[in-house]
Amino acid sequence: MPTSPPPSTPWDFDLDRLPPEEDLIGVGADLDVATLYAAYTIGVFPMGIGEHGAEPIGWWSPDPRGILRMGDLRVTRSLRKSRAKFEIRVDTAFEQVVLACGDPRRSGRWITPRIVEAYVHLHEAGWAHSIETWQAGQLVGGLYGVAIGGLFAGESMFHAVRDASKVALVGLHELLAQDGDPRRLIDVQWQTDHLATLGVTEVPRDEYRRLLAVALEAPLPAPWA
Repeated sequence: MPTSPPPSTPWDFDLDRLPPEEDLIGVGADLDVATLYAAYTIGVFPMGIGEHGAEPIGWWSPDPRGILRMGDLRVTRSLRKSRAKFEIRVDTAFEQVVLACGDPRRSGRWITPRIVEAYVHLHEAGWAHSIETWQAGQLVGGLYGVAIGGLFAGESMFHAVRDASKVALVGLHELLAQDGDPRRLIDVQWQTDHLATLGVTEVPRDEYRRLLAVALEAPLPAPWA
């Protein structure tokens, strides 16, 4: 669990000079805990810009931004039934979730060994977390991301059986919504057709930055506080 924010980073993530609809703000820097923490607090995240996420590291702030507000998650009847088939755990297999999300056989190939190492360190520092779905003692799905205040910045998800990643998202929403604080926010980076069916919407970058500032004022959810 985090005790206090990490030291400041020497890198400057300045979004004020970024043109609208330009997602890539810069290239380089490092993946230290302090750098990652600073980036997420202003709405920036890393992803390699080479083939399959290879170096160099790019720093991104999508415009528009995909978000899921508290109360907007769409849980269909079939998904509600699926929810009952899984056990949801938190932070019991963080590195396994990240590695599964980065399996080269799926679209998460941008999750390189360097990215895995960086987020494991961020997890050890108390800022990165996993929501996992289990069946019969086996990890079958999950997601991971960064929690700062009322923000959960989702990075990736995976499933080995049907609906396992969707149920992980339901579990995350339940965790964030349990105290009824409407300032909390789930950031999904880019909206996809799949995420749109679950209630994800898009907002301009300036609106996202405003929502982010409000979310950061909220306390961490109880399991991570």
